[in-house]
Formats: sequence, structure tokens, C-alpha cells
Amino acid sequence: MSAPATRAKRAAYQAALLLLVPAFIILLGVFVIPMLYIFLMSFQDAKEQFTFDNYILFVKDPYYIGILWRTVKVSLLTVLCCLLLGYPVALFLSKASGKMRGFVTFLIISPHLISVVIRNFGWVVILGDKGWINTILMNLGLIEKPLRLLYNELGVVIGLTDAFIVYMVLSISTSLYAVDSSLFKAAGILGASKWTMFRTITLPLSLPGILAGTTLVFSLSMSAFVTPALMGGTSVKVLPVITYEKIMATLNWPLGAALAFLLLASTVVLVTVFSKLVETKRYKEVFAS
Repeated sequence: MSAPATRAKRAAYQAALLLLVPAFIILLGVFVIPMLYIFLMSFQDAKEQFTFDNYILFVKDPYYIGILWRTVKVSLLTVLCCLLLGYPVALFLSKASGKMRGFVTFLIISPHLISVVIRNFGWVVILGDKGWINTILMNLGLIEKPLRLLYNELGVVIGLTDAFIVYMVLSISTSLYAVDSSLFKAAGILGASKWTMFRTITLPLSLPGILAGTTLVFSLSMSAFVTPALMGGTSVKVLPVITYEKIMATLNWPLGAALAFLLLASTVVLVTVFSKLVETKRYKEVFAS
């Protein structure tokens, strides 16, 4: 490579780096430095002395282990509900016309134009003891007393599914848009049934979208605070809610910081393990069997 070309390439590289400087400064100031400060705080006691007691308390206390397991369980149930409800919608979008696709996409996204607090209160009206569901069931004589649909794990999963299903639908539909329609024509000529085409073509080619949607929904569910607090009440304690209570109610910042980083570590580990399982293509064993 000639000297002028080398200098031009170096100048372009330096210009690109300069364009990144403002974003890097903002990221450093509002994210990296505060996170480091909170991380160091998690190793302090009430007298601001270095200690591992906050992390040891979490490991030794069954109460916190139970809360972590509940957080993971609720997140996994939310992922499952989003996948089961969102996949048919994504499949419909992949086959719909341009106008219909835009209309359905707008219907999916439009609830997110409203505050999550207002949406949760809407679910309270629907799922409460005197809500629409219980009122209709009791008027029809199908139940004698209201079903408990709120302030339990079921209510939290319903609220989280409503909040995050859009990420699953859009992730899967993006993968399905890229599927070549000629594959289905070839499979039909060879005599494949619709179920065979779905099992051997549609589902395998949509796995990248399923992985992306699962990762997004699980991560967001693990860190969700508003929905568990409003729809779970005091009966369903998850790690984000406990972290908030330790920091804002009891003013135990070191323990709250430790819980926050344990939540972050748990999410990263679980998402990494799931991603590795998919990347090793173990799912092919299922389709081959």
C-alpha cells in the first residue's frame, strides 16, 4: 500500500474515533463510573469498611436464594408465554401483505405508547376480584367466588408478557422475513405436508429470532420492577423489588448494591449459558430425532 493511501486510511480511522468520543464520554459519565461506584459500595459495611458480608449474607440466607429463584422462574414463564403467544403472530406477519403487516405491527407496538404504570392498572381492572373476568365468570355461574388472578406469580407473568411480547414478535418476524419462499415451494413439490415444512424449514430458520427474543425478554423480565411491584404486591417479591426496598426503604445501600450486582451477574450467566447451548447447535439433535 502506498504512503498516500496509508495516510488517507489513517485519517479516516482517526475521524471515526473522533466521532465516537462524545458517545464514549456520555457512556463513561452516566454508566461506567456510576456502576463502578455502586460496585465498590457493595463491598462496604455500615462504617464504609471493606467487607464481603453483603455477598455472604445472600449466599447463606435461604430468603434471598428463594427470591432469586422466584425471579428466574417468573422470567422463564414470561419467556415461555411470549414465545407461545408471539410465534403465531410473527408467523402471520411473515405471510401477510405489506398493508396488513404494517397494521398488525402498529397494533403490537401501540400499547407501548402508554405508560407501563397505566397499562398495569388496566390489568388490575381486568384481573381484580371485581374485574371483568371474575364478573363474567360469576354471572355465568361458572365460579362461586372470584379467582385470584392478581398479587401472585400469575398476575406478574401476565403483566410482564403484555410488556415484553413485542420484543419476541419483532425478533422472530425479522428472522422469518428472510426465509426464501422458494424453499416452501420446493418442499411442496416433494410432497411435504404443512407440518413437515414448519418443522424442517420454518422453525429451524426462525431459531436466531427465537434466541434474540428469548434473550431480550428474559433480561428485561429479570430486571423488571414496576410490573412486579404493582401486580405482585407484597406477595411476590423479586430481586429488583427487594433491591429497591433495601436502598430506598431501609437505606442499606451496600446490601442493595450487592443485590443489584448479583442480579446482573445471574442474568448474564443464564443468558450466556442459554446462548452457548444454542450456538453449539444441540437443537439439531431434536430435529434429527
